[in-house]
Amino acid sequence: MSKVHKSLILGSGPAGYTAAIYCARANMQPVVLAGNQPGGQLTITTDVENYPGFPEGVMGPDMMELFKAQAERFGTEVFYEVAEKVDLSQRPFTVLTTADKEYKAETLIISTGAAAQYLGLPNETALQGRGVSACATCDGFFFKEKEVFVVGGGDSACEEATFLTKFASKVSMVVRRDVLRASKIMQARALENPKIEMLWNTAVTDVLDVEAGKVTGLELKDTKTEEKRQVSADGLFLAIGHVPNTQIFKGLLDMDETGYLITQPDRTATNIPGVFACGDCQDSYYRQAVTAAGTGCQSAIEAERWLEEQE
Repeated sequence: MSKVHKSLILGSGPAGYTAAIYCARANMQPVVLAGNQPGGQLTITTDVENYPGFPEGVMGPDMMELFKAQAERFGTEVFYEVAEKVDLSQRPFTVLTTADKEYKAETLIISTGAAAQYLGLPNETALQGRGVSACATCDGFFFKEKEVFVVGGGDSACEEATFLTKFASKVSMVVRRDVLRASKIMQARALENPKIEMLWNTAVTDVLDVEAGKVTGLELKDTKTEEKRQVSADGLFLAIGHVPNTQIFKGLLDMDETGYLITQPDRTATNIPGVFACGDCQDSYYRQAVTAAGTGCQSAIEAERWLEEQE
C-alpha cells in the first residue's frame, strides 16, 4: 500500500513551488513531482527583471533553484518524475508516473503549466532566450531600439506586437494569410501603429544566427509564390498560442476548449473537491511568474482549509 501524502503537487514552476512552500509551512508535508520541465518555463528564460525582490534581475534557472531551496527548507520532497495517469474518482487520489511509481494523496494541486507553441524549426529551439521568445511582456525590455518580428495573426500577436513598439525601433508582423484573425479592436491597434509593418502571406522558415549565438536574421517564405528571402532581425517573438499541459486530466476535470483547467471564480478549486489548479495550466490571461506564484499560494491555503474541513 502506497503511503498517503497530505498534499501532492504536480509541476515545479513558480506556482508549484509556491504552493509547496505554503503547504510545507502548514505542516502538510508536500511532495512535488517536478514534471517534464523542472522549474517550468522560466528555465528557458535568461534574465528575469520583472519579479519583485530582484532589483538587479535574476537568471530564470537561478530563480527557480531559489524557489526549490526555499520549498525544501520547510520539508518539501521533490521527485524528478512525470505524472502519466491519475485516478480522481476517490480519495486518496492516485497518481502514476512514467517511472512506474504510484503516489496517493489527500489533496492534489495541479501546477503543470503551459507550453508556448513553436514553429518547429531546429534553430528556433537552440536560440530560445537568445533572441527567440514567446513572451513580449517578459523579454520586450531587452530589445530597445532593435528590429523584431512577431509571428501570428490573432489577438495575442497583435497585443505582443503593440507592446513591443514601446521598446523596439521596428516591429514586423509575419502573417501567413492576407488578413488578421484578431478582434477588430486589436487589429486596429496594430494596423494603425506606425512602428508596425505587416508582412502578409509570409512564413518564417528558418532562424539565422550566423554563428553569433543569438538571432541575427530570419529566412522568410512567400506562402503564395514559395519564394524565399533572408532579412536581418534582432529578435523573433512567437505568438501562435499556448497549450496547457493538462492532457492527462481530459474527461476528469472541467476545462475550456483549449485545455485550460476551469476553477471556481476567484479560487483555485476545480470541479472535484480536494483537487486544485494554479499557474499557467488554469491562467490563459496573465501568464506571468508573479501571478502564477500568487495562485500557488491560493491553492495551498485552499487545500489546507479544505483538508481541515474534512477532518
